Amino acid sequence: MLEPKINVMAAESSESNRCYHNESITFFYAKVNKTINETWTPRDITVIALGLTVCVIVLLANLLVMVAIFKNQRFHFPIYYLLGNMAAADLFAGIAYANLMLNTGPWTAELSKKQWYIRGALIDISLTASVANLLAVAVERHQTILTMQLHSNMTRRRVLLLIVCIWAAAILMGLVPSLFWNCECDIINCSSVAPLYHRRFLIFWAVLNLLTFLIMVVIYTHIFIHVKRHWGYISQHSSEMRHNQTVVNLMKTISMVLGAFVICWTPGLMVLLVDGVMGRRSEANRIEKYCLAIAECNSLVNPIIYSLRDDEMRRTFKSILCCLCRGGADQREENSPIDIKASLQEVILHFTLKNLIFMVYQTLVLKH
Repeated sequence: MLEPKINVMAAESSESNRCYHNESITFFYAKVNKTINETWTPRDITVIALGLTVCVIVLLANLLVMVAIFKNQRFHFPIYYLLGNMAAADLFAGIAYANLMLNTGPWTAELSKKQWYIRGALIDISLTASVANLLAVAVERHQTILTMQLHSNMTRRRVLLLIVCIWAAAILMGLVPSLFWNCECDIINCSSVAPLYHRRFLIFWAVLNLLTFLIMVVIYTHIFIHVKRHWGYISQHSSEMRHNQTVVNLMKTISMVLGAFVICWTPGLMVLLVDGVMGRRSEANRIEKYCLAIAECNSLVNPIIYSLRDDEMRRTFKSILCCLCRGGADQREENSPIDIKASLQEVILHFTLKNLIFMVYQTLVLKH
């Protein structure tokens, strides 16, 4: 009775101590029982067509945000530079997702391991850059609101240095799986969602994002409590009606972004955690595509939030689009005086946490 078990354990031990650097992608997929379609199905074609369409829209929408921030002098402040960098991260994510669409399905079997790692690294880089930007925006808003300022005192040089550090950290994180945290020499612990990734990396990745989200929730909760406690003081510097509306919008914003996170992020994070902990027994492949579909809905949220929540940004969008529609005619936008102070707090809180939803879901995209 014990001999077969001993033989199995010996075989697994021998397999886990062996490296498979020369094996193909299909070998790792077969090891975790993840199938690669040999022929194109109508479903594959539909998914790719819709996916590429979404990518184009994501690219154009976030490019519009970046151009608006560059064009309008009212947005030349640290917080908007960080938001512009988030739009750049989303634009990069659109490129990464387009690359994924062009290297999925039956095409996956034709990829070399280097190409497969690059495909995943692009997604990881965009995700890390987005999450790091969100954290930077949260800290910046915490510092400015608690000191009753509209904008941070950070110089452009410091903001540029911060942006460079964000992308450096993102690139480093994207290279981690291909450099050393993979399962090529530990085949027993390969992920069923991402067959070349080590299960411990998925656990680390999911926990890291959960902790980052928790930190941001704490920061924004503190901001909300601070604003509520200083209701009377703030009312002395703005009309009571506008202040009341700002507080109501703030409460709605926080409720919306937290609710959106629960709906869109939690399934994906749980898939990563379960797959990392249970491995092949988790059968995570059965639901990962549903999690991807839910997360996909957030790809275009940020530009829409800008349009709906910030009058100045909406006017800038209209000005840019009008210029494009009129063949690049030189049309100057009318910057009517508005109270940006009331709308800035709302759009930042709404935009930043909403953007977090789109980023972490991208972790799931690379697993296909």
